[in-house]
Amino acid sequence: MADNYEFIIYEKADRVAWITLNRPEAMNAQSDGLRAELVDALENASVDDDVFVVVITGSGDKAFSAGADVAQYVSRVPSYVVSQKYVTRPFELIRNMTKPVVCMVNGLALGAGCELMISCDIIIAADDVKLGQTEVRVGLIPGGGGTQVLPRIVGEKKAKELIFTGAMISAEEAMHLGIVNQVVPREQLREATQKMVDSLLRNSPAIIGLAKIAINRSLEVPLQAGMSYERDLFALAFSYEDQKEGARAFLEKRKPNYSGK
Repeated sequence: MADNYEFIIYEKADRVAWITLNRPEAMNAQSDGLRAELVDALENASVDDDVFVVVITGSGDKAFSAGADVAQYVSRVPSYVVSQKYVTRPFELIRNMTKPVVCMVNGLALGAGCELMISCDIIIAADDVKLGQTEVRVGLIPGGGGTQVLPRIVGEKKAKELIFTGAMISAEEAMHLGIVNQVVPREQLREATQKMVDSLLRNSPAIIGLAKIAINRSLEVPLQAGMSYERDLFALAFSYEDQKEGARAFLEKRKPNYSGK
């Protein structure tokens, strides 16, 4: 199944929604139109009961997304940016979505492209990929979550270094910093991503959703509050059909058949 968009490709098959940024002639730069369509696609995937996992990637082999469309910034004014809520919506949607979102990084991930990448739950990158928060090079700061998310991943000092200098780093260094989960040869990128997706699909999407909520919460509250929140979600899991199915399947030594409920 595929939906019609101008700047992205949305395909759904086997419980997975594949969202592809599709402006290869502009290295998948995030124009206002592309970002609005991305928000729409993420909203659709979020409420679709047939979607258990979301994958985001870019078209072509040069860039996942080389950032925002800088040509639109020359005449931009603060009031317009404030009014365009979809500027930060992709990060918010991915974070708040109870489904795991995998990023398949097939090329440059710079500026807004890097922000979109690090908002995802799991990141798999080709070994020749370069990435960075490069907004300072065009007279801006990250505006899609970069100043908030990156320090939580790599720590304050390294985040300041990367954002202040606009430096680009390799996928390998990104993995060592904890930004990227896996780095694989380019020719194995799709296979490695599919393998990760398959491993996610083996588990209950409802239970994964609870785990995602709990982990996200841990970054926002003190430890004691987080432990209390985790305990509440743990108790809530016992109301799910998938919890009963998982327990029965384990005892009966068979593969579980999860419904996502």
